[in-house]
Amino acid sequence: MRMKKTIFTLLSFFLSFAAFSFSKEFKFTDYTLTAYYSREVQPGDAVFVRLVIDTKDKKLIKSLGESSGETAKLSIFRLNDDKTPAQKATAKSDFYGIERKAGKKMIHSVLLTGAAISTWTKSGDYSAEITYSAFGKSENTISLPFKIIEKEFVYETIPLNAKNTAIRTDTSPERKAQIESLNKILGTKNYDAVFETSRFEPPTQATRRTSFFGDRRVFAYSDGKSSTTLHYGIDYGVPTGTEVRSSGKGKVVMAEDRISTGWSVVVEHLPGLYSLYYHMSKLNVEVGQTVDRGELLGLSGATGLATGPHLHWEVRLNWEAVSPDFFVSDFTFEKESK
Repeated sequence: MRMKKTIFTLLSFFLSFAAFSFSKEFKFTDYTLTAYYSREVQPGDAVFVRLVIDTKDKKLIKSLGESSGETAKLSIFRLNDDKTPAQKATAKSDFYGIERKAGKKMIHSVLLTGAAISTWTKSGDYSAEITYSAFGKSENTISLPFKIIEKEFVYETIPLNAKNTAIRTDTSPERKAQIESLNKILGTKNYDAVFETSRFEPPTQATRRTSFFGDRRVFAYSDGKSSTTLHYGIDYGVPTGTEVRSSGKGKVVMAEDRISTGWSVVVEHLPGLYSLYYHMSKLNVEVGQTVDRGELLGLSGATGLATGPHLHWEVRLNWEAVSPDFFVSDFTFEKESK
């Protein structure tokens, strides 16, 4: 996508903040809980936590059997100057199970969740508060300290011709229905949808990016008016017909032609976690189909609101847009926990 950039400042663009991973172990009388998470994230990233709960206590296992489940909830709080959590959480998310092994000698349970960090979030000290119940016992709470560090975003002005101005300002019932349909999908958290627990791969081998995640945009309309918005994904400057592949294993939950985004695909990877692919010229998948990481979704194009051929790649977590770059690292701490 071609554009006029008024400011081009982007710090730590290719840094992978899951590299700052940290594990914290909590030992109790009859079980052990280990939490894996990142000590530093940026606005627009996410806070993911992997909980590993183990017991070899024979009495506890015998009393529970193999069917006892574990539950947990994550709440993100900004810390005050005295390091006490603020009264209101900035984000919340329920954990879901991704692995469980139970036998006569041990029970091994792995839970995962993630909470999106808005691009407008202030830097500073934060705490991930986890309230959990393990092996049928009463609730307990642990605190995981982390930092949100500053990030500067691109500011850009994009002039639109009459065709794209008409698309951007379209208030038709059809476009409204398409927006509502997509929002309903992105707001759905299906706790059985555990498809991909490893890092993502970029949807194309191309490396030329023409727009970045979190860009602060001004659309300059052909009639002289304008509007402001955020860019929710990454634009790859690739020619029409370039292969577009799924960033991870998942289920196709949308595959259709939309007014704003042209031929579009949405893939569900984890409860509340979706990847989106816009402006394509051809689709190779259909709704309900399960795809593997790297499987062909279709071909890039310039359909919908586009000033030139490109692929728009976007990731949503619990409806919120999150930097796709965050997910190409070991965001579930799969390797760290082994």
